[in-house]
Amino acid sequence: MTPASLPTLENALWQAATTYDRATMERTFAPDFIEFGRNGTFYTREVMLAAPNAAQDVRAVLHDIVVRPLSDTIALVTYVSEVRYPSGTEWSNRSSIWDASNGDWQVRFHQGTPCEART
Repeated sequence: MTPASLPTLENALWQAATTYDRATMERTFAPDFIEFGRNGTFYTREVMLAAPNAAQDVRAVLHDIVVRPLSDTIALVTYVSEVRYPSGTEWSNRSSIWDASNGDWQVRFHQGTPCEART
């Protein structure tokens, strides 16, 4: 599988139509998915799938997306997220490990770390 589709898949994780579609998220999160959230919270696949199904008013822009193939079926995706909430904007360095060893890309790991705003 080519990692060319990974920026599109990563962006989809920030869209309400995708994020709050359980069937899509079940296909997207690998069985062993874990996340270290930007606030220090540890998330599992089960926790992510149990998230409320009500869309929040969140607008995200992903900057400087870089895909680094680690093997034929594993890729590291890094970027900076600019997430706009009604209460303000949060900036974070982000990284995801995607795995296509079962035929379709699935995210196995994600981490967000707060960072300074980019201009």
